[in-house]
Amino acid sequence: MLLAFAVGVILMGMKFCGYWITGSSAILSDALESIINVVASGFGLGSVILSAKPADESHPYGHGKIEFFSAGFEGALILFAAGGIFWEGVKQILQPQELPNLRNGLFFLLAAGAGNLALGLMLLRVGKKTKSIVLEADGKHLLSDVYTSAAVLVGLIVVYSTGWFRFDGIIACVAGVNIVFLGTRLVRKAFGGLMQAADPELLDEICDLLGKHKKDLWIDIHRLRAWRSGSRVHVDFHLILPRELPLESAHGEVKSLEKAFDSHFGGMSDLLVHLDPCLDPECPICVIEPCDLRNDRMVHQRIWNRQTLTGKASSHDR
Repeated sequence: MLLAFAVGVILMGMKFCGYWITGSSAILSDALESIINVVASGFGLGSVILSAKPADESHPYGHGKIEFFSAGFEGALILFAAGGIFWEGVKQILQPQELPNLRNGLFFLLAAGAGNLALGLMLLRVGKKTKSIVLEADGKHLLSDVYTSAAVLVGLIVVYSTGWFRFDGIIACVAGVNIVFLGTRLVRKAFGGLMQAADPELLDEICDLLGKHKKDLWIDIHRLRAWRSGSRVHVDFHLILPRELPLESAHGEVKSLEKAFDSHFGGMSDLLVHLDPCLDPECPICVIEPCDLRNDRMVHQRIWNRQTLTGKASSHDR
């Protein structure tokens, strides 16, 4: 993040140099977005440092949600920048101005775009590896900046070739539309995280993990819930075990689950398991034999997937 901030400042300066020597609204739109990159990187750096702090008495679930706030803040800044881009673009369309030194400005824009591409790919790769929403948001933002720079570059080559300066304003407005879509996506994702919206991909991943480690003693699972807080994953569910199983053995099953989750998520998981004793309605899905308490034959085990594990067990949730 510190590297992203430092490089962002340099690239922003290059784009403003391009605008200063050309007066291009399209280059200004790209430069304004770079201001957002720098501000967001600085804000994101602080949030990553804070989210890495361990849980404490005041924040028993850790500090990871600051990353969602940071992503939402970045999205809001992007939308704000889009307003300035539209303003400059419309002015250039209605009152087109000549663009001096356009050729030199294109070189500044090309160099800045190449730098953003390299930095954006790096942040995206690290963000996915560490499950950091802030790094992913910054990486996606920088890559969108590359797309914007590429579109601006192509458009300004057309302006340079034809002398039709109104096209400069049109390019700026098109770039603004792209930025609006990007900002909206970031804000939506941030609100989903802050409101703890269901994460289908995470739930599917957990269902696969449970299926991989499933034991005959684990008769069924229901009320599965999971959410991310920064790079940490919080999971809770109800586990049905044989009702005659000793408490010490039941505790051992929970410990084996914790070990499986810690191994899968690299020690970045918090698991809470509510134990339920089996009831007679579970006999048709229980494979344990022999069983003195069985009152019905085994029919088939329930398929474990997101739909079945996140639902309720009717025999336990009356």
